Amino acid sequence: MNSIPVVINAASGNGHAAEWVDTLAAKFRASGLNAHITLAKSGDEIALTVQRALAANAPIIVAGGGDGTINKVASMLVGSGSVLGVLPLGTLNHFAKDLGIPLQLDEAIEHIAAGHTTLVDTGEVNGKIFLNNSSLGLYPDIVREREKQQQRLGRGKWLAFFWASMMALRRFPFLQVRLSMDGKQHLRRTAFVFIGNNAYLMEGFNIGARTCLNTGQLSLYVSHHTGRFGILRLAISALFGRIRQAKDFDVVSTKEILIETHHKHLRVATDGEVNVMETPLQYRIRPAALRVLVPRSADNTDNSSAS
Repeated sequence: MNSIPVVINAASGNGHAAEWVDTLAAKFRASGLNAHITLAKSGDEIALTVQRALAANAPIIVAGGGDGTINKVASMLVGSGSVLGVLPLGTLNHFAKDLGIPLQLDEAIEHIAAGHTTLVDTGEVNGKIFLNNSSLGLYPDIVREREKQQQRLGRGKWLAFFWASMMALRRFPFLQVRLSMDGKQHLRRTAFVFIGNNAYLMEGFNIGARTCLNTGQLSLYVSHHTGRFGILRLAISALFGRIRQAKDFDVVSTKEILIETHHKHLRVATDGEVNVMETPLQYRIRPAALRVLVPRSADNTDNSSAS
């Protein structure tokens, strides 16, 4: 049996030591698979490992880490014919959760071994792929400040996130944007713009989850004329299931979005990673662009077997 290439982000979760690789390989063998595991210490090493696997025409490439790691590997697999396997080893693991992939490592490996696949959509902004979402405004500022808090002050991720959120809310930068979609234009002065790959639940205690990743639609969520207390009011409305009735919040489904602003460059978050991009920002959905190994369930409409 050929070995399946498995690339693990060494820094994901609480970090992984070299000895852990032997344990992981044993788990794959217990499920009837041989795994060639690379414990990557950088994004460049992840990319190089995937490039080599694609050059060898690997039918399956497994990524282990958080959403940023899964995004990096998946972006290289789009259009390649290779199937993505997911080991959710990060903090939040949104993509794995939305696909029903178990967070328990042994169970995730069992589903990889079972070989059931489905096609999912990906989002794209100025050529950069995202699996979950992309955002402008408050969130990229929070992520940028969180990274500073972690690197300079040595704070833990969640404590750094809290202080970064407080600082971003204190500055509370607004964006003046023109949103063009479906032949119409909309001007908004906003604290945040959120674009999802398919629709997100924006109400109740499951807020931030998706029930489907193959409708071929982007989902746009944008606040307007909303200050600090307005953001708090929107959060409360979401928890009580009333956000769609909020007058200062738009929810739109579409296939393409052009975002223009007077800024020549903007910080843009994609799956939790922040990059500076030139404007305008061109968003589009890429239907059925990625094949992923998933659990067999009634929700998967394309359950074929990977080979």
